[in-house]
Amino acid sequence: MRRYGPALLLVLVGAAILRISAFSALYLRYVQAGLRPYLIVSGAALVLLGIAMAVVRHSADDGHDGDGDGDHHGHAHHGPRVAWLLTLPALALLLFPPPALGSYSAEREAAQRAAQGVGVFPALPAGDPVRLGVGEFSSRAIYDSGRSLKGRTVRMTGFVTHGDDGTWYVTRLLVSCCAADASTSKAEIRGADALPADTWVTVTGTWHPRGKLGTDGAWPPVLDAVSVEQVEQPADPYEKR
Repeated sequence: MRRYGPALLLVLVGAAILRISAFSALYLRYVQAGLRPYLIVSGAALVLLGIAMAVVRHSADDGHDGDGDGDHHGHAHHGPRVAWLLTLPALALLLFPPPALGSYSAEREAAQRAAQGVGVFPALPAGDPVRLGVGEFSSRAIYDSGRSLKGRTVRMTGFVTHGDDGTWYVTRLLVSCCAADASTSKAEIRGADALPADTWVTVTGTWHPRGKLGTDGAWPPVLDAVSVEQVEQPADPYEKR
């Protein structure tokens, strides 16, 4: 069985990739939606390559059965037993996919700094409440000299994180490519009781201005809540930059 170890590992890794990309939306916990076709192709290629390796190995073993040197060929290419440990990550991804990044990842990141500069943002759509991503709300609150949020009711969805002083935030992680480059956007919620960390909520409320635009004093932005509704985690838990 050990001689088929590399082939089995390829099949396991390929099957794990196919499980999260072709047969579910779990891949959205790790990468953007546009990468799904590449994941499917990669997973299928690994499975096929593993099967091909197993077939070639089996054919080679059959060819040596009667040459009197079977023992030599049967054991000459065995790898170290520790290599079997490489199957554990593949099995973990196949059977127990890791969850999306949450409050722990968000809290590790230091507060954002005013690096993008103050400017005028495009007008918001008509009608209240206007649905915004947490990242867009944060950007407008901190950098928009046109004060487009003033007097508007907004609605945002994110997960709960807690501050050291009893404050709580609705938070989203923003990605450019995959979970490895995630950064944090959040808004402090006032006027509503906090829920447990990592609970997904939809918050409706109005912007509470504070601090000077484009400075650390404006971070994090504040929302005076009108309502907080607990919701299911969306299939795609990340916002795009």
